[in-house]
Amino acid sequence: MQISANIPNYNQSEQTQNKSAIKTLYTEKLSSDEVAAIRAEIQEGIQQFTNDVISFQSQATGKSQFEINYDDFQSFLNDIGYEGKPIADLSQEEAAQLVSEDGIFGVEQTSQRIANFVIAGANGDEDRFRAGREGMLLGFKQAEEAWGGELPEISQQTMQAALEMVDKAMADLGFSILNTEA
Repeated sequence: MQISANIPNYNQSEQTQNKSAIKTLYTEKLSSDEVAAIRAEIQEGIQQFTNDVISFQSQATGKSQFEINYDDFQSFLNDIGYEGKPIADLSQEEAAQLVSEDGIFGVEQTSQRIANFVIAGANGDEDRFRAGREGMLLGFKQAEEAWGGELPEISQQTMQAALEMVDKAMADLGFSILNTEA
């Protein structure tokens, strides 16, 4: 199972052909090794997703220090629903509009995409929620390290809003955001 920001459509016929690859909550328990592998995949996917989103926000503000592979980045933009003109062709005003309050890369829409990725990936499972939340924090930390210090305010606000949404979803399911294993 590969978990990434490129969320493929669910193909039921493909899944039913390979029933042994899926363990449902009702028929089989996952081994601790399988849980650890799933947790690692969730964290890696969310770290990459978070880093990509924060990278764009930083670049759009004209302060980016990241070197971005343009083709991969354009593919990422398409994957999350951006249908505008290529980033390299944007004027400074157009880029600013994308990161504005109502823009596709503004705090509200970006934090919603990050939180939805975690919530959908968790599928109501507390361990997956925790792994996703941890992946968000690690991705944010990696983005700060790549940036060379504190990220721009828009990135800080985005991460805070995404965390609040994930924390609320966890609380709504009766999960504490505190790690009881620590």
